[in-house]
Amino acid sequence: MRKMTALKFPWLVALLALAMALPLQAQAQSQSPEAMIRENVDSLMGEIEGKRDYYSSNIDELEALVNESLDDVADFRYIGASVMGSYFRNATPEQRSRFADVFRQTLIDTYTRGLVTFDYQDLRVLDTQRSQRYDDQASVDMEVVASNGQVYPVSYSLRLADNQWRVVNVIVNGINLGLTFRNQFDQAMRQNNRDYDAVIRGWAPEIGVEELEQGGDA
Repeated sequence: MRKMTALKFPWLVALLALAMALPLQAQAQSQSPEAMIRENVDSLMGEIEGKRDYYSSNIDELEALVNESLDDVADFRYIGASVMGSYFRNATPEQRSRFADVFRQTLIDTYTRGLVTFDYQDLRVLDTQRSQRYDDQASVDMEVVASNGQVYPVSYSLRLADNQWRVVNVIVNGINLGLTFRNQFDQAMRQNNRDYDAVIRGWAPEIGVEELEQGGDA
């Protein structure tokens, strides 16, 4: 497997999020998150895989596809507020909105390149899932199998809002990406004397390959 630079591997999960996009909106109540993911990973993964060479040479088209799809699957306003953490309260509405947009664009840019560079062997939804404690919250567990046989567990956190299931967090190999980014936002605020605009302008989250390979205990 090709070694990936910082941030690329965790955003491999965009491949999975992309597979969930449209059905999550259309079938929020009639189908469970697990069933939707299982059904659409199989169908859409095949479509992307067959066009990987094409998209490698036409990255703008893939970015447009990712951009459109992620709007339907990820709750960027919710995620942005979560990443800002305690700083969200004192941010202006314009700063909150701008950070959500910057966070979203960072995600899309990295997702797009990860889709055509990560060397995977299999993606599978686990047969046994955790039970839902609340009607408006769900978790779906998957595994990503790299070409070298390494298995990376991936867990999605979803919430039901306005009759739509939306992804609000991802845990990759035990590393909670939402919590990791919140800590990085906090560190950036401290380093920049709590200058919201400077932090938003320089937002560039990092998670290294070695950290992901070692895993966490989230």
